[in-house]
Amino acid sequence: MLLEGKVALVTGASRGIGAATARELAAHGAAVGVNWWRSEAAARDVVAAIEAAGGRALALGADVRDADAVRAMTDRLAAEFGGVDVVVNSALHNYRFDPVANPRFEAMEWSGFQDQIDGTVKAAVNTCQAALPHFRARGGGRVVNILTNLITNPVVAYHAYTTAKSAMLGFSRNLAAELGPENVTVNMIGGGLIMGTAASEPTTPEVQEIVRGATPLRRLGRPEDVGRAVVALASDLMAFATGQYIAIDGGLTMP
Repeated sequence: MLLEGKVALVTGASRGIGAATARELAAHGAAVGVNWWRSEAAARDVVAAIEAAGGRALALGADVRDADAVRAMTDRLAAEFGGVDVVVNSALHNYRFDPVANPRFEAMEWSGFQDQIDGTVKAAVNTCQAALPHFRARGGGRVVNILTNLITNPVVAYHAYTTAKSAMLGFSRNLAAELGPENVTVNMIGGGLIMGTAASEPTTPEVQEIVRGATPLRRLGRPEDVGRAVVALASDLMAFATGQYIAIDGGLTMP
């Protein structure tokens, strides 16, 4: 197994991409911390599914914007499974991809931008700071940050969301440069339109068809597509890659 003996923390793992990622990591041998904030029952369902398949997992409630809560969650995961080797920042705070209800720029307030920045960048700062002592204790680690291909292809102008994810690109590359000498890699996945999640549910058939028709592989993404890419970046198969942004969108963007 690619991740035998590893311990991974996945934020926002009670549903959607986070849940699929937790299941994929566990299927490859990792013990997984399934972070939730408002969906405890769903997180416990993810844990139950992992355990039923022979894996190990622990549901961990914490608001990733709260540094103290994140530190306590990370320490609890390390105490339960012996350390932390992988952090996947996949939590999506309070956002739905609705091209109809999406506000135009002139109607937006700064609070909308701040909300996404806190839920994305602040959250990642918290998880990475909490995990760093555990990485050092294990001789290295892996960080995988979930971004979006909207950074390079804003087919719909989701201003606040895309701005926060763009900031994550800069944060990730700075972190990769600083922590590389400590054998910590930091990479990014730019997901395309991933169907089968609560966030993508409002995406209209018209927008879906535009994206599908422009995608070389002629389909939309599934949560498992992102989860499998995370497994690769978390494993030693990609141990010599850091600071990289990889689009998982069927070739729609080629950054």
